[in-house]
Amino acid sequence: MKRYVIRRVLITVPVLLGITVVSFLMLHLLPVDPVQFMMQHSTSGSAPPAELTQRIMANLRHQLGIDRPLFVQYISFVWDSLHGNLGQSFRNNRPVTNLLLEQFPYTVRLAASALGFALVIGFGLGLAAGLRPGSWVDRLSMVISAIGVSVPSFWLGLMLIYLFALTLGVLPALGTGSPAAIVLPALTLGLPGAGIIARLTRSNLMNVLKNDFIITARSKGLPESRVLTRHAMRNAMLPVLTIVGLQIGDLMTGTVIVETVFSRPGIGRLGVQAILQSDYPLVQGFVVLVATVYVLVNLLVDLAYAWLDPRIRYG
Repeated sequence: MKRYVIRRVLITVPVLLGITVVSFLMLHLLPVDPVQFMMQHSTSGSAPPAELTQRIMANLRHQLGIDRPLFVQYISFVWDSLHGNLGQSFRNNRPVTNLLLEQFPYTVRLAASALGFALVIGFGLGLAAGLRPGSWVDRLSMVISAIGVSVPSFWLGLMLIYLFALTLGVLPALGTGSPAAIVLPALTLGLPGAGIIARLTRSNLMNVLKNDFIITARSKGLPESRVLTRHAMRNAMLPVLTIVGLQIGDLMTGTVIVETVFSRPGIGRLGVQAILQSDYPLVQGFVVLVATVYVLVNLLVDLAYAWLDPRIRYG
């Protein structure tokens, strides 16, 4: 197990470096001079003389370090990122790291709530369909899961607002004023994952129930509940674990749409605002944070998968 963990961690390192390369080049290959952008949005009233403007811009480039060779800038960016420094926001004139950390807890709460809905709804529908294949329960479960997978998040969010907030008036539509305010955005974010989990759970459970060890367990007279929990579910859930890990990463990126639709604070909405305001350091920091979380979550899922199924370590 130790060798497997070391190998997986070493594989993750070049992936994280690739993330820093892409995010760094994203900022430097755009046809926008960050110093000119800062000057345009910081000057008010009459513009200073051209000579003074050029001198100020040269000083800003030196302070930001963008007058150095590109490779040197990249090494500096990686070194600063390892120390938690993702640069300075153009618009807010504040450290990008502080802005992201302020909004990150809101996104984590939303993603965790959405994952809870996805697991409860997905496992429930998948179990009901897998235990009674071909029945009306199976067909209804698959219709619900197909709707969850197919409907775009922004449209689903608007429909949930219209039904539960405007028509029925039982749940708040926007903001974070009460604990109930997280229900609609969490449902919007979690239903697509629930559909995927339901389909995979159904398929795996149906395949496992056909195996010889299930027939043997039943022939020994074991209660059906024990056959399902001790034998069928344990084997059927292993592939689902991988999907759950991928869903966590998808939930983090899905907050970009959901937080905007429901006017909730979070790094997703912050990232959208940074794009609209051309705040490139903040966009860069947002990409680095979300991609890093995605990679680390998948690393943890791989390690959990190997712990549950020792055969993976020797694959």
